[in-house]
Amino acid sequence: MDYLDGLNDSQRQAVENIDGPMMVIAGAGSGKTRVLTYRIAHLLRKGVDSFSILALTFTNKAAKEMQERINSIVGGNESMNITMGTFHSVFAKILRYNSDKLGYPSNFTIYDTQDSRSLIKAIVKEFGLDEKVYKPNAVQGRISSAKNNLISPAAYEANAEIVGEDRMSKKPEIFRIYKEYAKRCFQAGAMDFDDLLYQTNVLLRDFPEVLHFYQRKFKYVLVDEYQDTNYSQYLIVKKLAAMYENICVVGDDAQSIYSFRGANIENILNFKKDYSDFKLFKLEQNYRSTNNIVKAANSIIKRNKDQIQKDVWTSNTEGNKINIIRCLTDNEEGRVITNRIYDIKQSEGAEYKDFAILYRTNAQSRSFEESLRKLNLPYKIYGGLSFYQRKEIKDLIAYFRLSANPKDEEALKRVINYPKRGIGKTSMDSVVLAARQYDVSLWDVISDFQRYPVSIGAGAKNKIAQFSLKIQSYAAQMEHAPAYDLANNIAQSSGILKDLYDDKSPEGVTRYENIQELLAGIKEFSVQQEEKDEKGTLSDFLIDVALLTDADKETEEDKNTITLMTIHASKGLEFPHVFIVGLEENLFPSQLSLTSRTELEEERRLFYVAVTRAEKTCTLSYVVSRYRWGQLVTAEPSRFIDEIDKTFVNLENETRGRSGGKSLSGYKRPSESRTAGFGKMGAPKRNLKSMREVNSTPASSGGGTTDELKVGYNVEHARFGKGKVTALDGKGSDQKATVFFPRVGQKKLILKFAKLTVVK
Repeated sequence: MDYLDGLNDSQRQAVENIDGPMMVIAGAGSGKTRVLTYRIAHLLRKGVDSFSILALTFTNKAAKEMQERINSIVGGNESMNITMGTFHSVFAKILRYNSDKLGYPSNFTIYDTQDSRSLIKAIVKEFGLDEKVYKPNAVQGRISSAKNNLISPAAYEANAEIVGEDRMSKKPEIFRIYKEYAKRCFQAGAMDFDDLLYQTNVLLRDFPEVLHFYQRKFKYVLVDEYQDTNYSQYLIVKKLAAMYENICVVGDDAQSIYSFRGANIENILNFKKDYSDFKLFKLEQNYRSTNNIVKAANSIIKRNKDQIQKDVWTSNTEGNKINIIRCLTDNEEGRVITNRIYDIKQSEGAEYKDFAILYRTNAQSRSFEESLRKLNLPYKIYGGLSFYQRKEIKDLIAYFRLSANPKDEEALKRVINYPKRGIGKTSMDSVVLAARQYDVSLWDVISDFQRYPVSIGAGAKNKIAQFSLKIQSYAAQMEHAPAYDLANNIAQSSGILKDLYDDKSPEGVTRYENIQELLAGIKEFSVQQEEKDEKGTLSDFLIDVALLTDADKETEEDKNTITLMTIHASKGLEFPHVFIVGLEENLFPSQLSLTSRTELEEERRLFYVAVTRAEKTCTLSYVVSRYRWGQLVTAEPSRFIDEIDKTFVNLENETRGRSGGKSLSGYKRPSESRTAGFGKMGAPKRNLKSMREVNSTPASSGGGTTDELKVGYNVEHARFGKGKVTALDGKGSDQKATVFFPRVGQKKLILKFAKLTVVK
């Protein structure tokens, strides 16, 4: 059978179009990765040299999977010659080949977020600035934004508008921090993630011969997730494709959700302005989700004005309607969703990996974690502490980094006294002071005290000199010793393995095992490099580790667990059963997005992305009250719930009473919940607007309504239990009651939200 026979008509047309600029608008679940893979395979089948193809993907994992699929189509290992990977991984390699032109060593260090913030924090402290005002993450975000817009430190300082914005936000010294940060990174032979793109632009701008080389090399350029490219990435792609204009971009404007990282939706919306003769292909058949989910998602995104029109459809089954669950509190929300997962797993024989709980912010995970732990259900939080961010792992990798690049100051400061070797803070402060005084790196100072005198004792100098010699011995082996052999040598001779082995506490044993796991990973890396007939040095391994994305870090134990993650992190993934939680105004959409239509439309695209992760079922939940910043605040259902076509939703009410229907762990099963204000499940008598009014009317049971509430009445509250009314203030919808609850003390409650039940 012909390899193209498995494609639908739209996919096949996109694959078979070889030459000239083209854009593939791919609706959610429409098989865009399949199209990218088959298009590359088709290019190879048509005789295109594999070395002339550049493919930029969303993750390194995706690139690897695409290579394997391409090989299965065309045979052999021709795909190994394709330059394929993420923007950062591809351009890190280009920078290493040309680092001397920019004044960097070829083995430059790549700083991760933690390294960058640590350096910024040190600079803020040295400048004598208020650390509460100049918070490292905020300053880093400002510097990152500047780099993504190709604004150098000098241009930043010269831009009155930018400096004025900093002054207005009471951070007038950011330009100084940026200048010093860039200087320190350069001295340390280090680039952060943003530099990998920024410096690539500088390289292509200032060295025409380099630009022409890569323009001639890459005759065919393919870009995945084009809607998520920022200005810096856009310029690189445009320059590289300028000679042949055989550029194929794939994406979906409806899934552009990374503006906070600098992503610019205009890149995909304005593609036709850059290439007036481009061809447009639309992939509109969804293979992932049920018909109800697809139509519900369409009804959401059609409200956005800035979009490329498309009509996503599916031939899949009708499927269940989207369930909308109302809960009293965030803790109840956690219990309800956990029980729902348990029920579905038991009734359908689903696996844990089939479930995902998606939220707007990481802080929302708490109530779900607690409930999942109580039922002993395995889960994994994405965006939490990854394997490579654990202290013991970062410690050993700091030794590796320092061996590859001794001028790496963040690595040096981390391990110069670990394991403890008697080099105290006072000594290191003196070394830092000398480095700043002579305007050199810390390594320059500690490796040549005669040239750079430091006022520390002879004993400390001797210990630092021994450390320096140890690192030099590792560095001498860096480019010829097999990665595993050198890594194992460093782990042992540095004293890290012994230090962790001697700690017999459960935590110490775990840390020791993590180091062994890291070494095993390096061994596997070495074997893989040998299979490719490549040397596979420790420097090469460090590049791989530095450029891992969250999606690349999945371990075996993560593979059958319930997934908890932010919606931003879920992009590109899919799950049979998806729960989108916290659908409340000022939470989702975020309060910060309500100042402009552009920001609100991005929040709506985020909601669209969340819904389209679901294959079989999609459940939305919101709460009446939620603890935020330590305060119990009333919440209002998100406007996005109202925007879904009511044809495709079920409305449920999870306000359970104090009696009846207890099941597993004392929680009431979702299937047993009462549906106040509704008839049968799936047949709502009121729309959501009416539901808000019903739910904000004081409830009654057991003998009296709160309309006749009086001082002295006994009442019951779902959260605080039984209490007595001690005062009433105000009238109508603003009336408040002061109630004394024996369990929690006195509370002042707004009656329309309190849901008090009069007990007679």
